[in-house]
Order: sequence, then C-alpha cells, then structure tokens
Amino acid sequence: MSSPTPRITPLAPPYPPEIQGQFDRIMRGAPPLALFRVLAGHTRAWDKFRAGGLLDPGPLSLRQREIVIDRTCALNKCEYEWGVHVAIFAGPARLTEDEVRATVQGDAASPWWSPAEQALIAAVDALHHRATFDDGEFAALSAHYDEAQILEIMLLCGFYRTVSYLANGLRLPLEEKAARFPQ
Repeated sequence: MSSPTPRITPLAPPYPPEIQGQFDRIMRGAPPLALFRVLAGHTRAWDKFRAGGLLDPGPLSLRQREIVIDRTCALNKCEYEWGVHVAIFAGPARLTEDEVRATVQGDAASPWWSPAEQALIAAVDALHHRATFDDGEFAALSAHYDEAQILEIMLLCGFYRTVSYLANGLRLPLEEKAARFPQ
C-alpha cells in the first residue's frame, strides 16, 4: 500500500542541470516520476539504475516487453510501476483492457493470450516463483522466441523485480496519472 510520503525524500525542483537534462531525456517533457527523483538524489544508485534500463528498442516487440513488465510488476504487487507502464505503454502496445486485467488477475491459460504470449506469461511466472524454468517451460518459450529474446525476457523480469522492490520498499505514492490495479 502506498503512503503519502516516500520513505526516502525525493529531490525537489529546481534540479541540478545534469539531473534536469537526464529527466528531460527520460520523461520527454513530463514531470519526473517519484522513483526517479528518489534515485537521482543518490548518484551511485541513479547511475546504476539508468545503466540497467531496458526501455530501448530491443529484441522483443513493445507488446511482448510490456506483457513481461506488467506481469512481473503485478506478481510483485507493485501497483506503482505496473500503473505507470499501463498508463504510458498499454495503448501503444495494443494491450486491451482484458489483457491488462489478465496481467494482474489471470495466468498463462487466460483466453486473451496467443500461444506465444502464453509461453511468455508462463516464463514470467516460473522466474517469479522458482527463479528458473523447467525443461518444458524452456522448450515452450524456445518454440516462440530466439536466444536474444529469451535473455531479454529474463533481464526484464529481473530488472522489474528490482524496480518493484524499490517502489514497494520506498512506499512510493502512486503517480497521479498512473493506472490502478483492477478490483
């Protein structure tokens, strides 16, 4: 549950010019997220966080990437990051309302997913629950995704589990324009 005040105080404007420039590049004109403002107050954490970002065009489609991120955040009960991603990326990723809801309340067998997306959801769930794949899960994933894509899936799951730890552990208040978990 979010609290009105994060456990570590976020930077407040005006930001140092270098940080402002980084916020401008990341946020493209929107105000910086609370998560970014907390981390930017601690140079090492901010630099490491930015170095680990996986929002650049990679081997997965935008839709595939967002399914992995949304499912990872939902499994980690991180409404903060899930809501930010749904608000910003669900439309461009062509995720329907039912599919968005299924990232929180569904599983790999949900009727909304294609066979490739079912393998993706099953992989995210396996990594979350056991930190590995069994042979069948890896074979199902390999039937739809190449090695670079499988590595990206694993990196996204790990990175967004870390993001979930940060947002949840800091008790970041939900962003005003972010989506909320379905009831």
